[in-house]
Amino acid sequence: MNENIPDLARIANSLRADVLRMVHVGGDGHPGPALSVADIVATLYFSVLRVDPERPDWPQRDRLILSKGHACPVVYAALVRLGFMPPETLGTLRCLHSMLQGHPDMLKTPGIDMTTGSLGNGLSIGLGMALAGRYSGRDYAVHVIAGDGEMQEGIIWEAVMAAAHHGAGRLTLWIDNNGWQSGGRVAQIAGLEPIGPKLAAFDWHVQEIDGHDHEAILDAAQAAAAIADRPSAIVAHTVKGKGVPFIENDNSWHKRVPTSDELERALVALGEA
Repeated sequence: MNENIPDLARIANSLRADVLRMVHVGGDGHPGPALSVADIVATLYFSVLRVDPERPDWPQRDRLILSKGHACPVVYAALVRLGFMPPETLGTLRCLHSMLQGHPDMLKTPGIDMTTGSLGNGLSIGLGMALAGRYSGRDYAVHVIAGDGEMQEGIIWEAVMAAAHHGAGRLTLWIDNNGWQSGGRVAQIAGLEPIGPKLAAFDWHVQEIDGHDHEAILDAAQAAAAIADRPSAIVAHTVKGKGVPFIENDNSWHKRVPTSDELERALVALGEA
Protein backbone atom coordinates (compact mmCIF):
# COMPACT_ATOMS: atom_id res chain seq x y z
CA MET A 1 0.00 0.00 0.00
CA ASN A 2 1.20 3.51 -0.77
CA GLU A 3 2.53 4.99 2.48
CA ASN A 4 0.60 8.22 1.89
CA ILE A 5 -2.82 6.53 1.90
CA PRO A 6 -3.54 6.95 5.65
CA ASP A 7 -2.70 10.67 5.35
CA LEU A 8 -5.04 11.03 2.39
CA ALA A 9 -7.86 9.40 4.35
CA ARG A 10 -7.33 11.84 7.21
CA ILE A 11 -7.16 14.81 4.85
CA ALA A 12 -10.38 13.74 3.13
CA ASN A 13 -12.23 13.62 6.44
CA SER A 14 -10.79 16.99 7.41
CA LEU A 15 -12.10 18.40 4.13
CA ARG A 16 -15.52 16.90 4.89
CA ALA A 17 -15.50 18.52 8.33
CA ASP A 18 -14.57 21.88 6.80
CA VAL A 19 -17.42 21.54 4.30
CA LEU A 20 -19.97 21.04 7.06
CA ARG A 21 -18.56 23.89 9.15
CA MET A 22 -18.63 26.21 6.14
CA VAL A 23 -22.20 25.36 5.19
CA HIS A 24 -23.31 25.67 8.82
CA VAL A 25 -21.74 29.11 9.26
CA GLY A 26 -22.72 30.34 5.79
CA GLY A 27 -26.30 29.14 6.16
CA ASP A 28 -26.45 27.61 2.68
CA GLY A 29 -24.71 25.06 0.51
CA HIS A 30 -24.63 21.52 -0.87
CA PRO A 31 -22.99 19.16 1.63
CA GLY A 32 -24.08 15.82 0.11
CA PRO A 33 -22.38 16.26 -3.29
CA ALA A 34 -19.27 17.69 -1.63
CA LEU A 35 -18.85 14.81 0.81
CA SER A 36 -19.15 12.17 -1.91
CA VAL A 37 -16.25 13.60 -3.91
CA ALA A 38 -13.95 14.44 -0.97
CA ASP A 39 -11.70 11.39 -1.41
CA ILE A 40 -11.13 12.19 -5.08
CA VAL A 41 -10.45 15.85 -4.35
CA ALA A 42 -8.05 15.01 -1.51
CA THR A 43 -6.13 12.50 -3.60
CA LEU A 44 -5.84 14.77 -6.61
CA TYR A 45 -4.76 17.89 -4.75
CA PHE A 46 -2.40 16.20 -2.31
CA SER A 47 -0.88 13.41 -4.44
CA VAL A 48 -1.51 14.02 -8.15
CA LEU A 49 -1.86 17.63 -9.26
CA ARG A 50 1.16 19.81 -9.97
CA VAL A 51 0.12 23.16 -8.46
CA ASP A 52 1.88 25.96 -6.58
CA PRO A 53 0.02 28.09 -3.99
CA GLU A 54 2.63 30.81 -4.44
CA ARG A 55 1.86 30.96 -8.16
CA PRO A 56 -1.87 30.28 -8.69
CA ASP A 57 -1.57 31.32 -12.35
CA TRP A 58 1.59 29.31 -13.08
CA PRO A 59 1.25 28.43 -16.79
CA GLN A 60 2.61 24.88 -16.32
CA ARG A 61 0.23 23.96 -13.48
CA ASP A 62 -2.17 21.07 -13.83
CA ARG A 63 -5.78 22.18 -14.13
CA LEU A 64 -8.79 20.96 -12.16
CA ILE A 65 -12.30 21.92 -13.23
CA LEU A 66 -15.12 21.14 -10.82
CA SER A 67 -17.90 20.87 -13.37
CA LYS A 68 -20.36 19.98 -10.58
CA GLY A 69 -19.71 23.44 -9.21
CA HIS A 70 -22.24 23.25 -6.36
CA ALA A 71 -19.80 20.90 -4.56
CA CYS A 72 -17.22 23.71 -4.38
CA PRO A 73 -16.82 23.87 -0.57
CA VAL A 74 -14.69 20.71 -0.67
CA VAL A 75 -12.37 22.30 -3.24
CA TYR A 76 -12.21 25.52 -1.22
CA ALA A 77 -11.22 23.47 1.84
CA ALA A 78 -8.44 21.79 -0.13
CA LEU A 79 -7.14 25.08 -1.51
CA VAL A 80 -7.02 26.59 1.99
CA ARG A 81 -5.19 23.55 3.33
CA LEU A 82 -2.66 23.87 0.50
CA GLY A 83 -2.05 27.53 1.31
CA PHE A 84 -3.85 29.30 -1.54
CA MET A 85 -5.88 31.26 1.03
CA PRO A 86 -5.71 31.82 4.81
CA PRO A 87 -7.77 29.47 7.05
CA GLU A 88 -10.13 32.22 8.16
CA THR A 89 -11.40 32.45 4.58
CA LEU A 90 -13.44 29.29 5.20
CA GLY A 91 -15.79 31.24 7.44
CA THR A 92 -16.89 33.48 4.56
CA LEU A 93 -18.65 30.97 2.29
CA ARG A 94 -21.38 32.69 0.25
CA CYS A 95 -20.81 36.04 1.96
CA LEU A 96 -21.04 39.24 -0.05
CA HIS A 97 -17.65 40.07 -1.63
CA SER A 98 -16.13 36.80 -0.31
CA MET A 99 -13.56 34.87 -2.33
CA LEU A 100 -15.71 31.80 -1.67
CA GLN A 101 -18.87 32.10 -3.73
CA GLY A 102 -21.65 29.51 -3.89
CA HIS A 103 -20.16 28.23 -7.14
CA PRO A 104 -16.50 28.45 -8.19
CA ASP A 105 -15.41 31.80 -9.60
CA MET A 106 -11.97 31.91 -11.19
CA LEU A 107 -11.91 35.71 -10.90
CA LYS A 108 -12.42 35.67 -7.15
CA THR A 109 -10.74 32.53 -5.80
CA PRO A 110 -7.01 31.75 -6.09
CA GLY A 111 -6.52 28.21 -7.38
CA ILE A 112 -9.86 27.95 -9.19
CA ASP A 113 -9.13 27.28 -12.85
CA MET A 114 -12.62 27.81 -14.27
CA THR A 115 -15.91 29.39 -13.22
CA THR A 116 -18.56 26.66 -13.14
CA GLY A 117 -22.10 26.10 -12.00
CA SER A 118 -24.08 25.71 -15.20
CA LEU A 119 -23.95 21.92 -15.31
CA GLY A 120 -22.36 20.17 -18.27
CA ASN A 121 -19.90 22.86 -19.36
CA GLY A 122 -16.80 21.64 -17.53
CA LEU A 123 -15.78 18.87 -19.92
CA SER A 124 -15.93 21.09 -23.01
CA ILE A 125 -13.86 23.72 -21.23
CA GLY A 126 -11.41 21.06 -20.06
CA LEU A 127 -11.01 19.82 -23.62
CA GLY A 128 -10.24 23.36 -24.74
CA MET A 129 -7.60 23.67 -22.02
CA ALA A 130 -6.05 20.33 -22.95
CA LEU A 131 -5.81 21.29 -26.61
CA ALA A 132 -4.42 24.72 -25.70
CA GLY A 133 -1.70 22.97 -23.71
CA ARG A 134 -0.87 20.79 -26.68
CA TYR A 135 -0.68 23.66 -29.15
CA SER A 136 1.33 25.89 -26.81
CA GLY A 137 3.81 23.14 -25.93
CA ARG A 138 2.85 23.02 -22.23
CA ASP A 139 2.72 19.56 -20.71
CA TYR A 140 0.04 20.10 -18.09
CA ALA A 141 -2.78 17.70 -17.32
CA VAL A 142 -6.47 18.65 -17.13
CA HIS A 143 -8.83 16.90 -14.71
CA VAL A 144 -12.59 17.46 -14.81
CA ILE A 145 -14.93 16.28 -12.02
CA ALA A 146 -18.54 15.81 -13.09
CA GLY A 147 -21.58 14.36 -11.37
CA ASP A 148 -23.45 11.35 -12.70
CA GLY A 149 -26.66 13.37 -12.95
CA GLU A 150 -24.71 15.98 -14.86
CA MET A 151 -23.85 13.32 -17.45
CA GLN A 152 -27.43 13.73 -18.74
CA GLU A 153 -26.41 17.04 -20.32
CA GLY A 154 -26.06 16.89 -24.10
CA ILE A 155 -23.00 19.14 -24.13
CA ILE A 156 -21.14 16.47 -22.17
CA TRP A 157 -21.53 13.99 -25.01
CA GLU A 158 -20.53 16.54 -27.63
CA ALA A 159 -17.32 17.01 -25.66
CA VAL A 160 -16.88 13.24 -25.32
CA MET A 161 -17.06 12.91 -29.11
CA ALA A 162 -14.75 15.88 -29.77
CA ALA A 163 -12.16 14.80 -27.19
CA ALA A 164 -11.90 11.38 -28.80
CA HIS A 165 -11.63 12.92 -32.27
CA HIS A 166 -8.75 15.14 -31.14
CA GLY A 167 -6.97 12.39 -29.18
CA ALA A 168 -6.92 14.52 -26.03
CA GLY A 169 -4.56 12.36 -24.02
CA ARG A 170 -3.97 14.89 -21.23
CA LEU A 171 -7.67 15.07 -20.35
CA THR A 172 -9.20 12.97 -17.57
CA LEU A 173 -12.89 12.97 -16.64
CA TRP A 174 -13.78 11.86 -13.11
CA ILE A 175 -17.44 10.90 -12.73
CA ASP A 176 -18.80 11.11 -9.18
CA ASN A 177 -21.16 8.18 -9.65
CA ASN A 178 -23.16 8.37 -6.40
CA GLY A 179 -26.51 7.50 -7.97
CA TRP A 180 -28.32 10.68 -6.94
CA GLN A 181 -29.10 14.08 -8.39
CA SER A 182 -31.04 16.95 -6.88
CA GLY A 183 -34.43 15.58 -7.90
CA GLY A 184 -33.91 11.96 -6.86
CA ARG A 185 -32.26 8.79 -8.13
CA VAL A 186 -30.39 9.20 -11.42
CA ALA A 187 -31.76 5.85 -12.59
CA GLN A 188 -35.33 7.05 -12.09
CA ILE A 189 -34.90 10.48 -13.69
CA ALA A 190 -32.85 9.60 -16.78
CA GLY A 191 -30.86 6.42 -16.34
CA LEU A 192 -27.32 6.40 -17.68
CA GLU A 193 -26.00 2.99 -16.75
CA PRO A 194 -23.80 1.52 -17.91
CA ILE A 195 -21.77 4.73 -18.20
CA GLY A 196 -18.39 3.07 -18.77
CA PRO A 197 -19.28 1.16 -21.95
CA LYS A 198 -20.94 4.26 -23.40
CA LEU A 199 -17.71 6.22 -23.00
CA ALA A 200 -15.64 3.31 -24.30
CA ALA A 201 -17.81 3.28 -27.42
CA PHE A 202 -16.47 6.77 -28.15
CA ASP A 203 -12.92 5.35 -27.88
CA TRP A 204 -12.20 6.73 -24.43
CA HIS A 205 -9.89 4.89 -22.04
CA VAL A 206 -12.27 3.91 -19.23
CA GLN A 207 -11.70 2.69 -15.68
CA GLU A 208 -14.23 1.94 -12.93
CA ILE A 209 -13.15 2.26 -9.30
CA ASP A 210 -14.31 2.62 -5.73
CA GLY A 211 -14.31 6.40 -5.41
CA HIS A 212 -13.52 6.21 -1.70
CA ASP A 213 -10.46 3.95 -2.05
CA HIS A 214 -7.49 6.31 -2.15
CA GLU A 215 -5.11 3.71 -3.51
CA ALA A 216 -7.55 2.91 -6.32
CA ILE A 217 -7.90 6.63 -7.05
CA LEU A 218 -4.12 7.03 -7.23
CA ASP A 219 -3.70 3.96 -9.43
CA ALA A 220 -6.43 5.18 -11.78
CA ALA A 221 -4.87 8.63 -12.04
CA GLN A 222 -1.49 7.10 -12.89
CA ALA A 223 -3.02 4.76 -15.47
CA ALA A 224 -4.86 7.66 -17.11
CA ALA A 225 -1.68 9.74 -17.22
CA ALA A 226 0.03 6.94 -19.16
CA ILE A 227 -2.54 7.10 -21.98
CA ALA A 228 -1.16 9.62 -24.44
CA ASP A 229 -3.36 9.24 -27.50
CA ARG A 230 -6.93 9.46 -26.19
CA PRO A 231 -8.91 10.91 -23.29
CA SER A 232 -9.55 8.99 -20.09
CA ALA A 233 -12.65 8.58 -17.96
CA ILE A 234 -12.74 7.25 -14.41
CA VAL A 235 -16.17 6.15 -13.23
CA ALA A 236 -15.86 6.50 -9.45
CA HIS A 237 -18.56 4.65 -7.54
CA THR A 238 -19.29 6.78 -4.49
CA VAL A 239 -21.80 7.27 -1.69
CA LYS A 240 -23.57 10.61 -1.50
CA GLY A 241 -22.82 12.19 1.88
CA LYS A 242 -19.96 9.76 2.51
CA GLY A 243 -18.36 9.85 5.94
CA VAL A 244 -21.34 10.85 8.04
CA PRO A 245 -23.76 7.95 8.64
CA PHE A 246 -26.91 10.04 9.04
CA ILE A 247 -26.12 11.95 5.82
CA GLU A 248 -25.10 9.02 3.61
CA ASN A 249 -27.62 8.27 0.84
CA ASP A 250 -30.11 10.77 2.28
CA ASN A 251 -30.83 13.04 -0.65
CA SER A 252 -32.35 15.71 1.59
CA TRP A 253 -28.71 16.63 2.23
CA HIS A 254 -28.17 17.57 -1.41
CA LYS A 255 -28.77 21.17 -0.32
CA ARG A 256 -29.22 21.52 3.42
CA VAL A 257 -27.65 23.29 6.38
CA PRO A 258 -26.69 21.23 9.44
CA THR A 259 -27.96 22.41 12.80
CA SER A 260 -25.47 22.90 15.62
CA ASP A 261 -26.36 19.45 16.99
CA GLU A 262 -26.07 17.81 13.55
CA LEU A 263 -22.73 19.50 12.98
CA GLU A 264 -21.39 18.22 16.30
CA ARG A 265 -22.56 14.67 15.56
CA ALA A 266 -21.02 14.80 12.07
CA LEU A 267 -17.67 16.03 13.39
CA VAL A 268 -17.61 13.17 15.88
CA ALA A 269 -18.29 10.68 13.07
CA LEU A 270 -15.44 12.19 11.02
CA GLY A 271 -13.01 12.16 13.94
CA GLU A 272 -12.83 15.96 13.79
CA ALA A 273 -14.72 16.95 16.96
